[in-house]
Amino acid sequence: MADVKKIATRDSYGSALAELGASHPDLIVFDADLAGATMTKYFRDAYPQRFFDCGIAEADMMNIAAGLSTMGLVPFCSTFAMFGAGRAYEQIRNSIAYPRFNVKICCSHAGVSVGEDGHQAIEDIGLMRLIPGMTVIVPADAKEARKATLALAEFRGPAYMRLARLATPVFEEDYPFQIGKANVLREGTDAAVFACGLMVSETLAA
Repeated sequence: MADVKKIATRDSYGSALAELGASHPDLIVFDADLAGATMTKYFRDAYPQRFFDCGIAEADMMNIAAGLSTMGLVPFCSTFAMFGAGRAYEQIRNSIAYPRFNVKICCSHAGVSVGEDGHQAIEDIGLMRLIPGMTVIVPADAKEARKATLALAEFRGPAYMRLARLATPVFEEDYPFQIGKANVLREGTDAAVFACGLMVSETLAA
């Protein structure tokens, strides 16, 4: 797959946020001192008055987002998955998911492909899926990450999206995206293989 175009899902997420800024004046973005890594810098540069760097205080970031969501705003919170799903788990569970507030938690650097940045989280999907009322999305490529981000802006309720650091193949096919629906990418008769995120391209290659 050497000749296949590769884009990181975190990059596509950041670009989609900036795209949404013009049509969604109620959208605000929070980051935990990692805007250059989570790619929320694109939104920060375009809409600085609607971007908030909470510093290395992920739990505080989630609580602030929860509060502002009650005022009709749509907060997107970003950090590394290890810190978002891990360190701020209690705040996500109790302050966002339990009251079903409209907060989107979009965490990058998940899985085992983090590489030189470290801090990889492999349990974040499981932690978020355990929370009643939490919607979990794991885009397979950059195209799907963009579609998922646009869909989250319209979706009502708490949601978690897992993004990756690594640039990975962008599928030539333009698969449809709908929250809660899976796509069949290859037909066959011998086995059924389910995959999400970066493992989709690896599964297809295998």
